[in-house]
This record gives sequence, structure tokens and C-alpha cells, in this order.
Amino acid sequence: MASEVDKQRQRAPLALSGVVFVIIAALGFSSKGVLIKLAYALDPRIDAISVMAVRMLLALPFFLLVALRFARRQDTKPLQRQDLHAILALGFLGYYASSWLDFTGLKYISASLERLILYLYPTLVVLLSAMYYRRAITRPEHHALALGYAGIALVFFVDLHFAGADVLKGGVLVFVAALSYAVFLLVSEHTIRRVGAARFTAYSMSIATLATSTHYVVQHGLRLPAFSAAFYLLGLAMALLCTVIPAFMMNAGMQRIGAGMTAMVSSVGPVMTIALAYLLLHEPVQSVQLLGTVLIVGSVLLLVRR
Repeated sequence: MASEVDKQRQRAPLALSGVVFVIIAALGFSSKGVLIKLAYALDPRIDAISVMAVRMLLALPFFLLVALRFARRQDTKPLQRQDLHAILALGFLGYYASSWLDFTGLKYISASLERLILYLYPTLVVLLSAMYYRRAITRPEHHALALGYAGIALVFFVDLHFAGADVLKGGVLVFVAALSYAVFLLVSEHTIRRVGAARFTAYSMSIATLATSTHYVVQHGLRLPAFSAAFYLLGLAMALLCTVIPAFMMNAGMQRIGAGMTAMVSSVGPVMTIALAYLLLHEPVQSVQLLGTVLIVGSVLLLVRR
């Protein structure tokens, strides 16, 4: 009995650090939409691919260092052909296509609504799993899905009433981004188990940077955008605070407290986004928005509990 108590005492600091890591990661991911909106406000010429290119190119050296570290380790197993193909496809889908849809959608909707729509991805994973694996959706999962989509419908239609048709366009783009990310999560699970989370992240983010750079060159040519220093500072903040640090913090936290607890702790993300959008973008906080947030977070917590 005493030894079990000692083990629990030894695990407590590890679990606490895991919770702290996940909260830091959630704050980083939650601030992304706010920083993107701030970047758009600097200059009307700034578009989604310009913001993405600066963010990804500034983050790339960190991911290349991680990839190089794995390449130099003698115990690193060479990638199988199927894993290489999977990393190429998933890096394109999960970190390039999904990000471009999300960044473009943020041109038309608020940062708060964007985060709420993106936070539906666990419900989309449940629906896609039911379709792909022919698995029946349980009654609690039905309840969770109903809560989540009732919450987003509540917030969405209120924003649509006040902001007009642009909200519909932006909402659809961000929802497709969430859908592509859900597909990414569903398909990447087996590859991550074989390759390892940090190695997979480094490789797939490098692929996404290549895809983003190619998109930028096709659209704008080889010239660098002549934007203000503030734009590049925001790009650096997105690279470090919203990409590199959260990615590794989330992995470290998940390793300490598990996937289920990680999902529960990271449910503070939408609330953080609403607070940051209110403080930095002066987006109004409405009671309907808060109610919708409670419904969406509640739906995800129900799914996590299952």
C-alpha cells in the first residue's frame, strides 16, 4: 500500500507538468487565429498564402533540426515506402491544405467563430470512423454530436445575421479545414505509431512547407512581399508560439498524461481564443457565443469520456 502511494507521489509532478505543457500548447494554438487577423489588418494586400509562407518558412529550421537529429541517430529505422508515401500525403493534407482553408476562411469570419468551428474536429473523427470502419455510433456519441452541432449552429446563425454572407463563405472554408484535419488524424494514427510522433511531425511539416512555398511562388512569383516589419514579427510569433512550441509541448504533455486527459485539458482552447479576440481584436463577447462554446466544449468532453 505504501509503495503504491509513493508511486502516485512520484507520478504527480510528471502529471502536473503534462497538464502545464498541454495548457501552454492550447494557448499557442488558440492565439493563431488572433495573430492571423492582426496580420490581415496591417495591409489589404496580405493574403492567406503570404501569411502561411512566412509562418512555415520561419518554423522550418526547427523542424529540420529535429529531422536531422533523427537522421543521425543510429537506432532510427529507415522509412518504409508506405510510410514515406503516407508522410507526403498527410503533410500535404493536414498541414498545408487544412491550413490554407483555415487561413482563407479567417478573412471572412471572426477568430472566435473560427476556433469554435475547428474544435468540431473530434465529432468529425467520430462520424468518419463510423463511415470508414462501419462502426455504429452509440447513444452518448449521438448526444455529443447533437450538442456540438447545436452549439456551432447557434453561434454561426447569430454571426450570419450580423455580418452577412461572408460568414457563410468563411464558415464553409473553416469547416472543410476541420474536415480535412479530421481525415488527417484518422489516417495518420498508424503512421505515427510506426514512425514516432516527433519524427512524423518534423517530416510532415517540412513537406507542408514545401507545398506552401510552391503555392506562394505560383501565385506571387519568387519576390518576397514588401510588407512592414510588424507583419514579419507576427509571422515569427506564429511560427514559434503557434506552431513549433505548441506542437512539441502537446506531444510532451500527451506522453505524460495520455490522449484522453490531453483532449480534456485542451478544451480550454476555444475559451482562450474568445478572451484573446476580445482583448486584442475587440471582438464582442455575446451570451449566445458563450452558450455555443459551452455546448461545443461539452460535446467534446462527452466524446473524450467515451
